[in-house]
Order: sequence, then C-alpha cells, then structure tokens
Amino acid sequence: MAHKEPIRVLVADDSAVYRKLVEHALPSALFPVLLAKNGLEAIELFHQHRPEMVITDWVMPDISGIEICRRIRESSEGSYTYIIILTSVTQTENVVRGLAAGADDYLTKPFHAEELLARAQVGQRIISLQRQLEAKNRLLEELALTDALTGLPNRRAVEEWACRQISGARRHGFSLWVALADLDNFKHVNDAFGHEAGDVVLRKFAEILKSNMRRSNMCARIGGEEFLLVLTHADADQARVVVDRIRQALEQYVFTFSSAHANVTASFGISGFSGKLVPDFSALLNQADRALYSAKNLGRNRVEIYKD
Repeated sequence: MAHKEPIRVLVADDSAVYRKLVEHALPSALFPVLLAKNGLEAIELFHQHRPEMVITDWVMPDISGIEICRRIRESSEGSYTYIIILTSVTQTENVVRGLAAGADDYLTKPFHAEELLARAQVGQRIISLQRQLEAKNRLLEELALTDALTGLPNRRAVEEWACRQISGARRHGFSLWVALADLDNFKHVNDAFGHEAGDVVLRKFAEILKSNMRRSNMCARIGGEEFLLVLTHADADQARVVVDRIRQALEQYVFTFSSAHANVTASFGISGFSGKLVPDFSALLNQADRALYSAKNLGRNRVEIYKD
C-alpha cells in the first residue's frame, strides 16, 4: 500500500466537545489537526498555515462556516483546499447554499466518527490527485519556458522576464541592457564535424553564459545559434565588459571532436537605456539586432553597442 502524505486539517467549531470529537475521529499521523474555537481564529490560522483541508461548523457566534468558505475561496492561492461543513441544518436549500459558497462536502451533526473519517479520506484522495495535477502543470510550464538542448530559458521566458524588468526600470529609473549573441560560422561546425558537435558547442556556450551572469540578470537561447542576454543595473561600460568576458571565454575554449580540435567564436550586439525614457522590449531587440549586424560586418568575434 502506497504511503500517504499527511493532510493538514483546520477544525473550526465553537463547541469544545465537537472540536475534540473531530480531532479524535482523524488519525493524527494522516490528519494533523489545527483547532480554532471561532470563525475569526479559523481565518487567521488558515492564512498562517494554509491547511489542505478545513472542517468547519456551519453556525458560530462571529463568522459562519459559509462565510469561512467564501473567504477561503476568494483568497485561494496555490493548492486547493478541501472544505467539509458540519451542520445541524438539514434542509436542502441550506445544503445547497453551503455547496454554492464553496464547500466540497457536508456532514450532519451529530455524526459518526467512522463517517467523518471516510469523508476526510475522500478529501485526501482528491487533494492527492490535485497535488499530482499541480506538479504536472508546473513541469509542463517549466518545459514550455525552457530550451530542451541547453537547459536555458527560451525566447518566451526571457521576453516575459524582460518586460517585467522594463516595467521596473520605468518606475524606478534603473538601466537595462539587451545583448544578442550569434555563433560565428556555426554552419561550418555542423558541416565539418556533424550536428552532434554543433549541439556540444551550443551546450558549452550556454554554460559560459550561465557562469558569467549574475542572478539578477538572465540569458536564453532564442533559436538556432542565437542567444539573448538581459543585464540590469549596469552602465554601458559594465555591460560591454560582461559581454566581452563571455566572448573571450568562448574564443579561448578548445573543442575536441574525435581527433580534431576547433575554436568557435561569437558576435554580440548590445542595446540599452538609462533613466526614465524607456523603449519597449521589441525596440531594444531590434536595436541589438542592428548592432549584431554591425559586429558581423566588421569581422565577427566582437561586441558592438547600438548608437543612434
């Protein structure tokens, strides 16, 4: 039988007797319990601990179980919370109200401990399925934002990140630089040594990029042999120094393909801004592309900064 991960349970009831009845019905190893003696305390404990399950009384002197449901659903962040309402109100319209407010299940007071445990186990299975779904969604999102060959972020990821950085630069007046990098004569590497050799070069260049970038910056592969770097809080000279250090690191690295040795170089075009006049990301990218074109025309293996 597979090991089940514990589910944290928040129990809210103004009756000390019913709080204990619920606590005793749930095995502590599988359902560690937090106890709240009223609705306000339940809301506070929920925001502090974010339990996966809430079992709440319907009628309490300050905030009702229905209101707790609404507040939990309105403030929902991340994982789903499974909610069971305990009620002595059995009219159909009231049960419907509870479910409409966001409850997943209800149980009539007085209840049998075995039935409460069975309903909590149903919730446990649903929470487990929800966790699996969230993990798969996170993986899919990561894959959607990652270049499979190099492990670097892809174009979509860096564009989303850069646009957020540009918004910050616009508000706070810090500088931002965009650098386009293109491996020189990359087709020759594939033609001379094969596509596997080309993949080795791309992965190595990705390593060089990552090792030379601060955490506050970002680099990505945006297609083929083209890469994008975004640097923040740096002036033009600092941006050039960082990019030229990357250029030199690649130039000095000796690749070995079978018995052959080879060097690979890259050309770089940089565009950026300082201060409040902030262009949009596509404009910066176009300017960096024009600077890269100049670097290629001027002999490759060099860094050029865009000038109006």
